[in-house]
Amino acid sequence: MEIGDDPHIIVFPFPSQGHINPQLQFAKRLISNGIKVTLLTTLHVSQHLKMQGDYSNFVKIEVISDGSENRQETDTMRQTLDRFRHKMTKNLHNYLQKAMNSSNPPRFILYDSTMPWVLEVAKEFGLARAPLYTQSCALNSINHHVLHGQLKLPPESSTISLPSMPLLSPNDLPAYDYDPASVDTIIDFLTSQYSNIQDADLLFCNTFDKLEGEIIKWMESLGRPVKTIGPTVPSAYLDKRVDNDKHYGLSLFEPNQDDYLKWLNTKPPASVLYISYGSIVEVGEEQLKNLAHGIKESGKFFLWVVRDTEAQKLPPNFVESVGEKGLVVGWCSQLEVLAHPAVGCFFTHCGWNSTLEALCLGVPVVAFPQWADQVTNAKFLEDVWKVGKRVKLNEKRLASQEEIRSCIFEVMEGERANEFKRNSLEWKKWAKEAMDEGGSSDKNIMEFVQMIKQS
Repeated sequence: MEIGDDPHIIVFPFPSQGHINPQLQFAKRLISNGIKVTLLTTLHVSQHLKMQGDYSNFVKIEVISDGSENRQETDTMRQTLDRFRHKMTKNLHNYLQKAMNSSNPPRFILYDSTMPWVLEVAKEFGLARAPLYTQSCALNSINHHVLHGQLKLPPESSTISLPSMPLLSPNDLPAYDYDPASVDTIIDFLTSQYSNIQDADLLFCNTFDKLEGEIIKWMESLGRPVKTIGPTVPSAYLDKRVDNDKHYGLSLFEPNQDDYLKWLNTKPPASVLYISYGSIVEVGEEQLKNLAHGIKESGKFFLWVVRDTEAQKLPPNFVESVGEKGLVVGWCSQLEVLAHPAVGCFFTHCGWNSTLEALCLGVPVVAFPQWADQVTNAKFLEDVWKVGKRVKLNEKRLASQEEIRSCIFEVMEGERANEFKRNSLEWKKWAKEAMDEGGSSDKNIMEFVQMIKQS
């Protein structure tokens, strides 16, 4: 599809891989239905983007500065975020001034919910707008209640009751303290997503009705229409209705060149443990060594993604000691791995994208959350969606090698292993139904397409 005079919208994700992927996947759905999309990103991100597949002929990428070139090593998180907001607000205003006077001006701006200031700029130009929440609706509920003082931190009770949610414990709340020096800044950043939603035209959520139905209904009580448009996983792994949609499209990382798929092809069905904790999380040396020993002692075949910056923390000669039993790589295509029949369990940090990928591909999990929303996602994976086990931490907030080995055993061959697999396959079916023609998310996407075409 060539860029032409089709109805035009701007898609503006927060500049990190986990936020770019969902917005780009939503954009592909819109493009396949005759909407022109401009992806707006930052200068810093554009210098590191790598294309997966040929998207250059139908996604236009525009770049504005985020001020990162002026960042100082001594800057606090708040100083960095304040500079980002100030610089981006000014540059977005300048960009829209030109775009709105072009031959095919945008009719709508879809922005990441963590950038609520975009809404204020859009209002200046009379541009229709909506945030996209790239996290679970459960997180939306928690953060909203914190913003309005209806949930105090730290909690005053060991049992936390919120509308349309299961009972939570303090250990199920987002880890706002993952950077102890910046707790207030982190809370402000996460809760600000709801500060001006009354002026949004819609609220888009990367989830699906079957997964979080009751919480979605609660979100609608806030006064704005809520549209689920997920799971935002490439179509090849769901409904297969978007041509050549096998990758997210833009990556900040190079897949490792090791032939991990060839290695997987030599392994029996559902025999391999896949371990990955995302593109950002750093694990301490003691914890990484516990992981290594627990994984090795499980006796399972394993494929472990260990970024180059983390590899030095592995026990000496670990890679050599596991032989053909395990393969350690610097990066890989997670979708390809999870879709491989040899993979029987996903040892995950429980980021929302990874959580949805596990559910979409029907793979049981060992939940190993580290920070932010991952803790709450782990709660739902274990207790609500019932697709795996959550690793328990000791008094030092570490997972022992015995706990790691035990969780792997329980998910892959314990008494509940068949239950975990059965539930995982059910969620895979429901995820596909949501995105398939006439499904709940598909209907919401098509309604938005018609809204744009008629505006």
